[in-house]
Amino acid sequence: MPTGTDPRFLRSQEAILHAARELLRQGGPAAVTHAQVAERAGVGRATVYRHWPRAELLLMEAMATVPMPFFAEPTVPTRDWLRRELTAMARQLDLDDVRAVSTTLAGTALWDENMDARRAQFAGVLSGRLAAALDDAQTRGEVSLAIPSRHAAAMAIGPMYYRSTIERTPTDPSLIEATIAALGTWS
Repeated sequence: MPTGTDPRFLRSQEAILHAARELLRQGGPAAVTHAQVAERAGVGRATVYRHWPRAELLLMEAMATVPMPFFAEPTVPTRDWLRRELTAMARQLDLDDVRAVSTTLAGTALWDENMDARRAQFAGVLSGRLAAALDDAQTRGEVSLAIPSRHAAAMAIGPMYYRSTIERTPTDPSLIEATIAALGTWS
């Protein structure tokens, strides 16, 4: 059986990941299935299963290697931008595949160092981008934050994650508005 050092194994693994990333970008998380990935990569489904026995692990790997769009390009006014970004994130978390990946990532990170590193990277990117945008908004006088920007970022993202994973219900616009308002005093 091929191993992680066998060139054929490595080529098929990279082809599978490339196909999964393309499908993720084109069709969202629901498009990343063993069958669709195998077809796109030009390999058999058994090969995909050999590398990633569970679809959510393949999706998680693909998501970990695709640039994350959330909070990437802040615009002014920040409050409107934040509303759009939080709404987009909430809509993604409403998808069963994304919900499965986010909970699998959080759970697996408890015992797997590699997954914990990915979790930390993912969380760091999200909170870092949002905290920087909030700091800039505060510098411009758009908001006076009630708490440090890193805490504000966690406070903004947390309710949507909770609604998605614990309550398994969509985040409604009123929760997003209340979350934004709770970050501080907006001008």
